[in-house]
Amino acid sequence: MASSTQLKSDALMEQMKLHMSTDAGKQLIKKIGLVYQINIAPKKLGFNEKSFVVDLKKGEVKEGVYEDGKPDATFSFKDDDFIKVATGKMNPQFAFMRGAIKIKGSISAAQKFTPDIFPKPSKM
Repeated sequence: MASSTQLKSDALMEQMKLHMSTDAGKQLIKKIGLVYQINIAPKKLGFNEKSFVVDLKKGEVKEGVYEDGKPDATFSFKDDDFIKVATGKMNPQFAFMRGAIKIKGSISAAQKFTPDIFPKPSKM
């Protein structure tokens, strides 16, 4: 099913898992303290999406949907747009206005979702 799809975002999410255990990752947990669910589609929003939970309360990143109630905000991206936003090549507000991101949940929580929460790409 969708999990067989290889996304460019998979590598970034793996880096994010490692990032959570660093000092910078621990600072994020203190500063943000929110849970995001990120749905990433290979080509078209809503189709073959792969979900990830970025839990900035517990400091975890895992594949799958959030199961402890509702996440603070849920984002839907196409794979390429997610990479652009996460690496700072596209402004999240601009991406939202263009329709490149769909957001559900708390708008104030969504506004804290910036490229700063992602590790700086070493080699992508």
